[in-house]
Amino acid sequence: MSLDQLMNIRVIGASKYEQKQQQVAATVSIITRKDIRTYGWRTLNEALASLPGIYPTYDYQYDYLGTRGFALPGDFNTRVLITINGNRINDATYDQGPTGRDFPLDIDLIERIEFIPGPGSAVYGQNAMLGVVNIITRNGSDVRGVELSASYQTAETMPQERVTLGKQFDNGTDALLSFSGLQSRGANRLFEYGDSGVAGVAHHMDGENVKQVFARASHGPLSFDFIYGDRRKDDPTGMFFSDPLMGGQFQRDRRLNTQIQYNEYFANNTLNVLGRLFLGQYRYDNPLIYSGERNLFTGPSDWHGVELRLLSTALTDHKLMIGAEYQNNTRIKQTFQNFASPDENTLLRDSIIRVGIYAQDEWRITDTVSATMGLRYDHNNWINSRLSPRGALIWQATPQLTFKALYGRAHRSPNAYERNYNDGISQVSNPGLHSESMDTAELAVDYLPLPNMNIRTTAYAWNMTNLISLGTDPISGLSQYQQGSGKVKVRGGELSVDKTWDWGARLRSSFGIQDAEQQGSQLLNSPYFLGKLNISMPIPLVTGLRTGYELQYYGNRKTLNGTHTDSYFLSNLNLTTDVRWVKGLEASLSLYNLFNEHFQHPAADTNWQNSLMQPGRTIRLRMDFRF
Repeated sequence: MSLDQLMNIRVIGASKYEQKQQQVAATVSIITRKDIRTYGWRTLNEALASLPGIYPTYDYQYDYLGTRGFALPGDFNTRVLITINGNRINDATYDQGPTGRDFPLDIDLIERIEFIPGPGSAVYGQNAMLGVVNIITRNGSDVRGVELSASYQTAETMPQERVTLGKQFDNGTDALLSFSGLQSRGANRLFEYGDSGVAGVAHHMDGENVKQVFARASHGPLSFDFIYGDRRKDDPTGMFFSDPLMGGQFQRDRRLNTQIQYNEYFANNTLNVLGRLFLGQYRYDNPLIYSGERNLFTGPSDWHGVELRLLSTALTDHKLMIGAEYQNNTRIKQTFQNFASPDENTLLRDSIIRVGIYAQDEWRITDTVSATMGLRYDHNNWINSRLSPRGALIWQATPQLTFKALYGRAHRSPNAYERNYNDGISQVSNPGLHSESMDTAELAVDYLPLPNMNIRTTAYAWNMTNLISLGTDPISGLSQYQQGSGKVKVRGGELSVDKTWDWGARLRSSFGIQDAEQQGSQLLNSPYFLGKLNISMPIPLVTGLRTGYELQYYGNRKTLNGTHTDSYFLSNLNLTTDVRWVKGLEASLSLYNLFNEHFQHPAADTNWQNSLMQPGRTIRLRMDFRF
């Protein structure tokens, strides 16, 4: 796609309705299906890591998403909201935003990814503090038949398969059905287990198994989504200080999300009505071994809800939006079971109703100046009422130059795990927790010096108060989630360049500085410098062959014991063919961590380790056949 085509992709996730990127009250970034294919990204986390201000963390259980300087080790992406076609994916037990292989949708079924950094609570409420990731899925008309995909990856000894069927019928009905699977034996890796004094190679303890189902159908204004993901990840690290080098310990996540959506225009296309009914389920199982005794931790939850949103353009130069959202978390259950000592078993039951009302006005003041003002009211019995305002002033000084001044406030309620989990052995509850809040100010400039080149500069500052993080209960001496007394302050800036060439090449690069501190001390797991470079181009003299290369730089990060991991460069290379080689067949060869860089990520205070060595070079061969 040309840069002009990329810039004209409409954004939905910023305000829950379509907007041109220049009119969005945020510095939005878009990743297309073509980008995913070009660079061979395997997970949502890998795709997002190519964007400014994003950095990943991996602990051999989950992938975590660092955003503009914030990624506390062990936090389950609770401050980033993940949606698929506008439907919230964060669960009701841990509020986890999945971005790794626990993300329930095969990445090949994504049409585009919209990342909206900064506070989104004025529209979405809970969790949308550091950003919103909205996934737009493919339709049956994109597939037009059958797709078969198979790949094999070294190191982890991992085959992966997908079967997708899609079609648009003569009556206008569009349907897609897909099944995906992944089986990984995992690599044998050397781990040290801290104060336990144990060290050794975890043989066949890094395996992973994933099953996914996706169905989508639409006809006229109606659409239906069904998403199911089942992921089991074996644990080689002794998570939660369980017995080191003991088999049979794993974490399993099962997610089911479905919605029925109605989207139609009335009153001569001046009134858009969107209504949706949604339902979600989450199942979590975590068997662990302590002193040779088997234990089982679970955290299932169920929820359902409804949302109604009205958008009117009847008033000249105004887009007025008003909406209401209701989510009933009918069952939140947390259990601890000790098979050898049943008297220690714990069963906790919760339920909570969330209600939100929001409004926004996008006002075109002049032909070149517009303003956006929004406000959302949220209520639940754990935090009572919260207001989340939003404001933006956008000036398109020239057709090539756009200025954006942005402000927003966001909040996050403590989740059931942080607030209520209490087994009396490892953790005690804290029902007195309040919500976190964050205020953000941002100034962004987009400049197109050439029709095929965009330069963006961004400066931002945000403060977070009442941070919820894991601490120690002074009475019992056990772990307890507590409210921080000092503000988290982050000041940063980003410079990015996006350029395309008529002969099919594209360059996307960024450099960021993020200074994150709390009470005068550098924030944990927060690199000061970030650099990204993505280059894709057709291979000269070889018809139908394209290469995608990415180079990422991450500065050093502070760990729990006060030391720092080393800074590092990470390179990935992907070669893809198209159907001009063999009709209907596409192939790719990917090399991840091309130069076998040895680097570490900080671990959480639930790990034996202070930091974790990351995977080395991996090779993947993939074949896709369409008919």
